[in-house]
Amino acid sequence: MSKHLPKGYEVLEPFVDFWAVDGTAVRDQRRGESTAVQRKAFYETTKGLVPKALEELDRKPLEHLDDNERCLLNLLLSFAHVTQAVEMLDKAEPRHAAFRGVMRITRSPADV
Repeated sequence: MSKHLPKGYEVLEPFVDFWAVDGTAVRDQRRGESTAVQRKAFYETTKGLVPKALEELDRKPLEHLDDNERCLLNLLLSFAHVTQAVEMLDKAEPRHAAFRGVMRITRSPADV
């Protein structure tokens, strides 16, 4: 049984401590701190669960999500950052990470 995530998402538990964080700036920071191996493992494990997770989370207004659902939402928001790194940038991610260091994310609509 998962201690942080809704039932059915136990396979994502190893990623909670690092990736299930609040705030776009923190998620971007984690992307920059992670290794290609970490990003790829998170991406590969998570990608097949995204449609089901979004469908389940969309059933409730954000303010009614319980702690486990909010944890899952934070993982999915981090997944969006990781997807860019894995699918679009791949080996160019380290070069682009330097630009993110100069053009820092401070907030986004997801933070409201």
